[in-house]
Amino acid sequence: MNYRWTFRPRTDDETIHNLANHLKFPKTLVNVLVGRGVTTPEEADKFFGPSLDDLYDPFLMKNMDKAVGRVLKSVKEEQHIWIHGDYDVDGTASTSILLQFLRDLGANVEYYIPDRFHEGYGLSENSINHALENNVKLLITVDVGITSYQALDYANKKGIDVIICDHHEPGDYIPDVFAIIDPLQPGCNYPFKYLAACGVAFKFIQAISQRLNIPDKALEFLDFVAVASAADMVPLVDENRTLVYYGLRELNTKTRPGFKGLIACTNLKLGQITAPNIVFKLAPLINAAGRMGHAQRSVEMMIQKDEIAAFRIAQQLEDENRKRRVYDQQTFEQAVPMAEKLLKEKNCRSLVLHCPDWHAGVIGIVASRLVDRFNLPTVLMTTMDGLAKGSARSINNFDIHSALKACKHLLTEFGGHKHAAGLSLEEKHVPEFQRLFDNMASNQISEDMMVPEIMIDTELKFNELSPKFIKSLDMFAPYGFSNYKPVFFSEGVTSINGVKVVGNNSLKFRAFQSNFVIDAIVYNLADKFKYCINNQKFSILYTLEINNFNGSPSPQIYIKDIRPDD
Repeated sequence: MNYRWTFRPRTDDETIHNLANHLKFPKTLVNVLVGRGVTTPEEADKFFGPSLDDLYDPFLMKNMDKAVGRVLKSVKEEQHIWIHGDYDVDGTASTSILLQFLRDLGANVEYYIPDRFHEGYGLSENSINHALENNVKLLITVDVGITSYQALDYANKKGIDVIICDHHEPGDYIPDVFAIIDPLQPGCNYPFKYLAACGVAFKFIQAISQRLNIPDKALEFLDFVAVASAADMVPLVDENRTLVYYGLRELNTKTRPGFKGLIACTNLKLGQITAPNIVFKLAPLINAAGRMGHAQRSVEMMIQKDEIAAFRIAQQLEDENRKRRVYDQQTFEQAVPMAEKLLKEKNCRSLVLHCPDWHAGVIGIVASRLVDRFNLPTVLMTTMDGLAKGSARSINNFDIHSALKACKHLLTEFGGHKHAAGLSLEEKHVPEFQRLFDNMASNQISEDMMVPEIMIDTELKFNELSPKFIKSLDMFAPYGFSNYKPVFFSEGVTSINGVKVVGNNSLKFRAFQSNFVIDAIVYNLADKFKYCINNQKFSILYTLEINNFNGSPSPQIYIKDIRPDD
């Protein structure tokens, strides 16, 4: 695949000079910082020194005071509380954080996670009926609820008070329930709109803790927020950056038994766990519970007091994640030729694919892989209970939630964000949905948008690398959505000592520029081999990593793209 190389906008030299003097940073890294919107010494100090004192007042969130009062009434009167969550990492972590916190307060509380395969997404009448059987007076939804209109009407008719604790976009109207905590709801003046569902749940328990005059109690649960926020790919800026920064510290230094068991099933080391580690190592195991069976196991693992018991559950999830990868690959291998056929026959700017036999637990993952492969917004659907149910994933600058909203007359249910969403519809409507969705994509996606873009933070000369540079670069973490690892540009690079093809499609060589040599890894770009040989000069885009092979840390570069210098 060819990429567009785009430099982030530059600022004036005076701003760079002032920040470099203030931070005692190399100007190259100040360029990176300014490209992320940090332009003053005050903003820089806040970026590099996140403080819990900078967290926003949870009572700025609409309906928070009302919701807190209702929960404390339930605790005081020993009413049964029912938490309804979702089956992904954010949903199970949100359930776990609220469940554990309320139990610590002595509340009578149980939880319910729907079965992905038989109940699908959102609040269900089945959950409400279970709540009624347990004489529940208060139901709290986490990571779901804002568009569960039918189930919410049912709960109202049955006399259950409902608090919606969600972070998704509201639908056409706001449900009539006891209280809604969602920063995206109309009229909510909360200053930060991009919390994960677990972040919203944290603000809820933070508000309860403040009301009970035990403000530090909520901080014990920041590890859940870090795991959920990294996994759910919310932007790691502003309040999310602070929450994840301190959540990672909690995860690494005061690891609860439920996470120790999980971490033991990976090659990760306590004290060194990062946000990308969560995304690529921990989150897939947590998600495997709901993708291959029932997600209740993830909650039971995370709230475990016994490290051995948590480890046993994690082992099950590790085994199921291996099975998930098999289904993932099989589905991908079936979907690719379907996508290629569709693109050959029609001038599409989207992929809408339906196969009744696809495994419901992997279609979201495969949709993301197809986006990576074709750089087009993608909807992948299987059939469950007579309905086509699917996952949608988007490309940059295309709001997939808005596109689904324009097709809502064909859908029985949908919800999500501009980057990712879920949906269901009658199978007979799939062709019309495909046509209408692609019309939306064709009207909004330009030729430039169809070429994937790599954003470049700044140019870097190899001889600028030093221990101080590496130490300063480390301060940009935690990395994640909206705060990715800096991408550097270097030109006039040559390879020395030969270029090796490794694995199926990768390269490895020693890169030379400015009298400095560094190890380079190039994943999935073996077709660029011809640019790196015969002493040719070439330009590269890359991230800087630390290789700890044999316990000896040394810098190396992970190359994202290569172009010849000519």
